[in-house]
Amino acid sequence: MSLILRIGLAAAMLATPLMTHAAMAEIEVHDPYARASTAMSTSGAAFMMILNRGDQDDRLIAVSTDAAQRSELHTHLEDANGVMKMVHVEEGFDLPEGGEIAMIRGGKHVMLLGLTGALEQGDEITITLTFEKAGDIEVTVPVDLERKPDHGDKMN
Repeated sequence: MSLILRIGLAAAMLATPLMTHAAMAEIEVHDPYARASTAMSTSGAAFMMILNRGDQDDRLIAVSTDAAQRSELHTHLEDANGVMKMVHVEEGFDLPEGGEIAMIRGGKHVMLLGLTGALEQGDEITITLTFEKAGDIEVTVPVDLERKPDHGDKMN
């Protein structure tokens, strides 16, 4: 391998973490919290407000956590009979430049399937949000089983 190629590879490896860190700084997560429906629940959900302070569009494409066997991006859609159904959104959620994703109860949220332990009041879990451009962002999410459903209304 030539010296020039080795120097170029080394420079690329050093620059990659810096570029990822710079992109991450443009995504902000506010007011995260998680809930389980009962003490014996095998599933739960997490909610938060995600803001894009950057100058380019992005997309939330995946979520992961050790708190559940599987985590998915979900939303609620009305079917032909007028019944609201929760659905997995495999393509993720758009996050336009200067925009936000309101992950709130009754709407977009992180679904936690197969909880690996109880989600008890005051606990914290870690959720990794994966964006197309910004990469992975790790969020500490408090478990708040007393939260009122209008938590995100103050974020505008």
